[in-house]
Amino acid sequence: MDCIFCKIAQKEIPAEVIYEDDKLLAFKDISPAAPVHILFIPKEHIESANFLDDKHKDLIGHIFLKIKEIAEKLNIEDKGYRIVNNCGEFGGQTVNHLHFHLIAGRQMQWPPG
Repeated sequence: MDCIFCKIAQKEIPAEVIYEDDKLLAFKDISPAAPVHILFIPKEHIESANFLDDKHKDLIGHIFLKIKEIAEKLNIEDKGYRIVNNCGEFGGQTVNHLHFHLIAGRQMQWPPG
């Protein structure tokens, strides 16, 4: 498989890791959109949110709880942050591996401009 996020999870490509456990890897985005920009990826290859099913409920809950935990550690939980998941080509997904962006540290607008 030629998935860059799988290669990062398998330590074939280096990343600045923020958090890791047996299900999840969180690392700094190499092209940040804000002062805080961390990617959260499951270690299991899941192409996008379109490929989630009932067996992934615990994994997705785990990811969101870790996002909250990291936000607290970075002292951004009270200032505000965005959790973004892009799904599919027209949804802005550029890597076909499910991932969530934790973005904070600047005022953000929607839609992004």
